[in-house]
Amino acid sequence: MTHPPLRVLSACAVGALVLAFATGCVQRAAPPVLPAANVHVAPHAPVLFSPPFALATPEDAVVRVVGPELTCSGTLVEDDLVLTAHHCLVKRGVHGELTSEPIDAADVQIELGGDYLAWGTVKARAIVAPPCGFAGGGGDVAILVLERKLVGMSVMTPRLDGVPRMGEALDPIGFGRCALSEDGIHRHARPGGDVIGTSNETFVLRASICPGDSGGPVIARGTHEIVGVVSESAMDGDERTVGTTIGARIDAYRSVFSTARQVGDGATLSELPPIGCAP
Repeated sequence: MTHPPLRVLSACAVGALVLAFATGCVQRAAPPVLPAANVHVAPHAPVLFSPPFALATPEDAVVRVVGPELTCSGTLVEDDLVLTAHHCLVKRGVHGELTSEPIDAADVQIELGGDYLAWGTVKARAIVAPPCGFAGGGGDVAILVLERKLVGMSVMTPRLDGVPRMGEALDPIGFGRCALSEDGIHRHARPGGDVIGTSNETFVLRASICPGDSGGPVIARGTHEIVGVVSESAMDGDERTVGTTIGARIDAYRSVFSTARQVGDGATLSELPPIGCAP
């Protein structure tokens, strides 16, 4: 007795089922081959997946930003916009110093998923940032416009109308790894603390930060709204060390968000008003 041949579906990348939304390479299942009348079909064919199935978790709004110069963290604030730090997206000088010259957006890759290995990637097509903040501190805010919208991904809400308040409890999240860390790179919810200082463009708290956490969201404890991004911090190689950390306020740069939305909708930076630095 013969059986109908099995039809094997090709994968357009490793782990295509989980990469489908990030890469846009979804392939539809081929229609079933109906057997001839005299062919016996097994009554209990195995079912590997019972759709719908989850691809992303709410925490996957926090992503890893991989560039040619630095590796940082970021946050999906809309389905095609990633908030990060300005200094993560500029070139380095001959002595390793940060310069004001931006890197090419096409050289930036966003890794999706919070575990040791990303389950998906997507490229950026534009960088929106003010002319200041490329070396950290005030103005250290940027948004990457992605080459495609990410379907099925959660986003986090930026708090653009509320300033960081003295004594407010904030917590950073990022993909940093310290020299003395015992495991690999993956997403960490870092121990934060209360705001102990503010300026027109920054806020200060004591938090545990590692290299690679730059650009990650600093969120209000309880509401999970983004107040700012990790800009600078005192570090000693141990992720358990709590040091003085400076966050760049996003409420001072609402124009970055509005400009990025227009670029995402098809406008070019050259036809939009320039973004200024906060007074």
